[in-house]
Amino acid sequence: MFLLLALLIGVISGLRTMTAPAAVAWGAALGWFDVSQTPLAFLGYRWTPWIFTLLAIIELIADQLPSTPSRKVPMQFGARIVSGALSGAAIGAASSLLFGGLVAGVIGAVIGTYGGAAVRARLAGSFGRDLPAALIEDAVAVIGAALIVGAVS
Repeated sequence: MFLLLALLIGVISGLRTMTAPAAVAWGAALGWFDVSQTPLAFLGYRWTPWIFTLLAIIELIADQLPSTPSRKVPMQFGARIVSGALSGAAIGAASSLLFGGLVAGVIGAVIGTYGGAAVRARLAGSFGRDLPAALIEDAVAVIGAALIVGAVS
């Protein structure tokens, strides 16, 4: 169950890089799951969820800009993999499966990156423009992250 959730939070990282770690940090800080005895203890620190939330909000805004590069370019893709690894590892750590969660998060991030790009392109094509597709993807990422982290507890 925890590895599936780690995979799914990785998918969220593939959609929106900072949304998954923000959600995971809130879950850890609120005590929904315990990472305090792991190398990821910083996720539960007082300021961590706020920092990740600010970064997630900035990303949601920046994603709407036409100058934002594709999620599949190396820098963007790499950030999504790191985000998926971090978020998946945190969920895995909640059940002593830190490394398994990390791997599942990376796999999920790859799936989310390529799958999200394909779905968004199709949606944008059907709408005739990108903004509605981007907003739908934002909503899926935020709601999905909240549901996944809530299921860990």
